[in-house]
Amino acid sequence: MLLRVARWLGIAVLVIAYPLLAHYTNASAQHGNLGALVAIVPVVLVALVLAWRSARRLPMLVAVLLLCVALWAGWPALEHHFGVVYWLQNTGVLLVLCLVFGRTLAAGQKPLCTRFAEAVHAPLTPRHEIYARQVTVAWTLFFAAMALISTGLFFLAPLATWSVFANFMTLPLVALMFIVEYRVRIRVLPHMRDTHILDAVRAFKNTPVR
Repeated sequence: MLLRVARWLGIAVLVIAYPLLAHYTNASAQHGNLGALVAIVPVVLVALVLAWRSARRLPMLVAVLLLCVALWAGWPALEHHFGVVYWLQNTGVLLVLCLVFGRTLAAGQKPLCTRFAEAVHAPLTPRHEIYARQVTVAWTLFFAAMALISTGLFFLAPLATWSVFANFMTLPLVALMFIVEYRVRIRVLPHMRDTHILDAVRAFKNTPVR
């Protein structure tokens, strides 16, 4: 129990502290070294975790080592352009999510939100299936729009302005999207009024994405 509490507290601190630190480095042009470090560390950690879990662990770990060497060699450039790394992280995640939802709308594929709904409410009514497909379209467009806004702000606005959007607005907007979808769902599908808003979050967490 204590380990679980400590883990969640650690995650909460990380979720709060990292955006604050990232914005601090973006808002000040005097912290190039710190900004580069904060921008690169998550990339290296994710690559290291994926390499460790890979079936080809050794080659992947060697690839991560080579990545670290390349980052070290290019550190002066990273110090001057670390904002690009932040942008690539933010926009890359949004585009991946857009692709994850969007590719399931192709012919012969089951829309991702249909799979989420089946994980909680199977079997679905025909009306629910139609609605679930429409929600998949909505999430696809949402993440595409978020990526477009992020890119537009990065290239057209001051870095600090983009940083506010990327670090402090992205997650709240995703949460708002969940809330709006839930309110629409109980209006379109009245029999779903007894469902909980967190059902969608649990379905997303427990449904494998292929």
